[in-house]
Amino acid sequence: MADLPLVRNHETGAVFAYFDRRPVTLSRFLGHVSQLAAALPRRRHMINLCADRYRFVVGFAAALLRQQLSLLPPNTAPDLVERLEHDYPDAYCLTDAVTGSPAAETVVFPALGDGATVSSVPVIRETQVAAILFTSGSTGYPVPHQKTWRSLVTGARAEAERLSLRTGLALLGTVPPQHMYGLESTVLLPMQNGLALHGCRPFFPADIRAELDVLPRPRGLITTPVHLRALLDEPHAVPPVDFLLCATAPLSPQLAARAEERFATPLYEIYGCTEAGQVAARRTVESPQWRTLADLTLRQDASGTWAGGGHAEQPVLLADVIELRGPQTFLLHGRTADLVNIAGKRTSLAHLDYHLNSIEGVCDGAFVMPDEGDDAVTRLMAFAVAPGVSGDSIMQALRQRIDAAFLPRPLYLVESLPRNSTGKLPRAALDFLRTGRARKAG
Repeated sequence: MADLPLVRNHETGAVFAYFDRRPVTLSRFLGHVSQLAAALPRRRHMINLCADRYRFVVGFAAALLRQQLSLLPPNTAPDLVERLEHDYPDAYCLTDAVTGSPAAETVVFPALGDGATVSSVPVIRETQVAAILFTSGSTGYPVPHQKTWRSLVTGARAEAERLSLRTGLALLGTVPPQHMYGLESTVLLPMQNGLALHGCRPFFPADIRAELDVLPRPRGLITTPVHLRALLDEPHAVPPVDFLLCATAPLSPQLAARAEERFATPLYEIYGCTEAGQVAARRTVESPQWRTLADLTLRQDASGTWAGGGHAEQPVLLADVIELRGPQTFLLHGRTADLVNIAGKRTSLAHLDYHLNSIEGVCDGAFVMPDEGDDAVTRLMAFAVAPGVSGDSIMQALRQRIDAAFLPRPLYLVESLPRNSTGKLPRAALDFLRTGRARKAG
């Protein structure tokens, strides 16, 4: 049994993070961790709800020192937090919000003063379960998955190697740290590879530009297709970056090329899932082919495609249709659950979404397969955000792009899609939109 450091490749006086736009050295961060760890209650589980990334990391690290498991929900909806409190009755909430959970004991993140600094980096048992993450809930209730400290550290180091990252890079993220992608790429990646993390999580394009502007170079942006499209659709110039990473949904080569031109840097994509963590990466404009992270390989059998080795401590069955080109290279054809078969013809919802969002005037859109029993004949439905564009125009454009069997019946025109903080569309939110707020267009 080995121990692995909490932080790696940082000098004691080096900048570990930016909090409130001010640099925080590694020794100051370790002092904050020690201060918070001493104040935490004696519990087995911490529900880390901190929205500020730096406070989240201090809480996450303090829980590790106290050998507490961090519960990281995909969102902070009260019903989900209450469900976690029911499933983990000894849990308490750590929050930097004004109010916490009404049921569980709540620790409000304390003010971070100068305090004492700590120069010695703590070590954590590699077998210690560090966190329990949950699937996004896009296909049902979020499912928990335990992650050991070894699996998280190994994955973070493999990601840096795969993306050829060097120390000193400052990373701004638009994704929450509670999400698997956010935890791996905006928290563990900097912690384990000598990079600096940014505390805030900007959402609107103007805020993202403002935070990038004040972040010293070299700097990088960790984001999603939803945030990226919103940034590029505005006429304002975007600050140049030295690294650009995207994940959580398929990214079209056209959008990737626009991003590389505007940001003046290569764009990379990460493919992964909560169950396995990050699996592979690619530079989208160069090739549709993905290459797995170091020591992680894929194999196929009658059940599907399995990922194993490296940071995947147990073989994981991936929920995607994958075409292997080798043990570490593949093409991705969409989620297994997204495959649709209508009148003997097959396609994927991701393929249909791609064509819907390629129509001029469509700002956002998604196809949905109704639940079985909704209709005697299976009919896809679609939602589109397209101000000033008629439903007939969208349908006509779709007829030029997809087989008639997959045309949406109906098409709903909506003001916005209820995407969560990582750009995903929970099914329950779409059902609510369909029944209460959408205007049928075709």
